[in-house]
Amino acid sequence: MKYDYLIVGSGLFGATFAYRAKQTGKKCLVIDKRNHTGGNVYCENIEGINVHKYGAHIFHTSNKEVWDFVNSIVPFNRYTNSPVANYKGKLYNLPFNMNTFYQMWGVTTPAQAISKIEEQKQEALLALNGREPKNLEEQALILVGKDIFNILIKEYTEKQWGRKCTELPSFIIKRLPVRLIFDNNYFNDSYQGIPIGGYNKLIDGLLEGVECKTNIDFFNSEFRSWHNYAERFVYCGQLDEYFDNRLGKLDWRTVSFKTRIENTPNYQGNAVINYTSHDVPYTRVIEHKHFEMFGQAVYDNTKSVISEEYSTEYKSGMEPYYPVNDDRNNELADKYRQLTAQENNVIFGGRLAEYKYYDMAPIVEKVLKMEID
Repeated sequence: MKYDYLIVGSGLFGATFAYRAKQTGKKCLVIDKRNHTGGNVYCENIEGINVHKYGAHIFHTSNKEVWDFVNSIVPFNRYTNSPVANYKGKLYNLPFNMNTFYQMWGVTTPAQAISKIEEQKQEALLALNGREPKNLEEQALILVGKDIFNILIKEYTEKQWGRKCTELPSFIIKRLPVRLIFDNNYFNDSYQGIPIGGYNKLIDGLLEGVECKTNIDFFNSEFRSWHNYAERFVYCGQLDEYFDNRLGKLDWRTVSFKTRIENTPNYQGNAVINYTSHDVPYTRVIEHKHFEMFGQAVYDNTKSVISEEYSTEYKSGMEPYYPVNDDRNNELADKYRQLTAQENNVIFGGRLAEYKYYDMAPIVEKVLKMEID
């Protein structure tokens, strides 16, 4: 065999796996159907700004081993994710914290915030009259009450999922973090940041010295007969597609972007602003320079690049993003996972191949824990 591993997909799972395999002396070939490596973390440089082509990616973890590993490939900056929500022109800080509660109710102490939230939670519990929540809307109302739900959750969630909150299962939103401090840091993790120079630096570092081929659709290529090329196979594509959809197709949500150059150094003053009302068709606006440029550096570049993000139902030919974790899809995915156990010398890894939503750090952590022989 020419290769020890054929790896389909050069996103974070495939690239990290290739790096680790190379470290153990294995020879790998990585193929990807896109015209670039990196999967959804790929960045495109526009006007000197690293544009997150497939949506905002912020690396965060409390696992020091993972943080040290990625920083050994490329140093990360000190970016802190602090998104803002825009509801019909009024701004609210996220995640739900004392700044949010002050903006919503004018309360200034944690005790006042607790009192307001508990009052609204009791209204929702009385409406249930002792029964369990049947859908996401009922579940959210007993967690945070009607004001937070109606302004910051309801319409944003419906735009994201393309379904009414009353049609979404309650388990999607079993908990909602409420912080009784004035802290806009979205993550609780010990470490977070962006690779200095963009995510391409991370992927290029992971794939350094590894043979890669782009513009190759695995299912319509010679590599479909992977046994002819490699001892083992790492698959990072769609789970159902691997099995020719024999049990039926899994549902996905996808996103699209309208990206443009603005002739201003600072368009919205924040990397991410969520638009939580149906009045605006997109879910959020990303201003990419704020991921890597701070202080005067923002104004040294007189232009800015923004992306409007639109959520939609997946159709064949689109890029799948998010698994739809309702009962039908979870049951179907489990049946496909049972089939994976029957595949010899095949590793299924990543969001698409496992039909599971992953942040970036858990993907890296998973690969670091794998025994590669």
